[in-house]
Amino acid sequence: MLRRVSVGLSASALAVVTTIAAATAADAAPADKPQVLSSWTQTSASSHSLWATARSDQAAWSAYAFDWSTDYCSSSPDNPFGFPFAVSCARHDFGYRNYKAAGTFSANKARLDSALYEDLKRVCATYTGATKTTCDGTAWTYYQAVKALG
Repeated sequence: MLRRVSVGLSASALAVVTTIAAATAADAAPADKPQVLSSWTQTSASSHSLWATARSDQAAWSAYAFDWSTDYCSSSPDNPFGFPFAVSCARHDFGYRNYKAAGTFSANKARLDSALYEDLKRVCATYTGATKTTCDGTAWTYYQAVKALG
């Protein structure tokens, strides 16, 4: 009888472990999450476009459990001098939050900051003359701030 109890407990323990393992596997993000995150946080316009498309349909990416939260440009103006920097700051926040959650922030910070700067410069490219010069200078200031303080 002692043996049966022992076997019964082992079977119960095995069932619990199997249930926990199945639940954990179901809750795990897809294996390509690091690659997707990387593809959305590069300096190129195409990377920005991929991220923006995904951001507009976050539900389609729910299995990846990305952190889409943002405070936009933090304590700096989101639209300094009328320049629409908020979306660029949101992508920057996306990179920071998700690489921190992955434990790989330090290895990616410089690229994330550079991606912000490239995004801001693309905003500024829509202007001309003195307005573009002012926008470019503001973009440089934002980049220097996140590079030093972000």
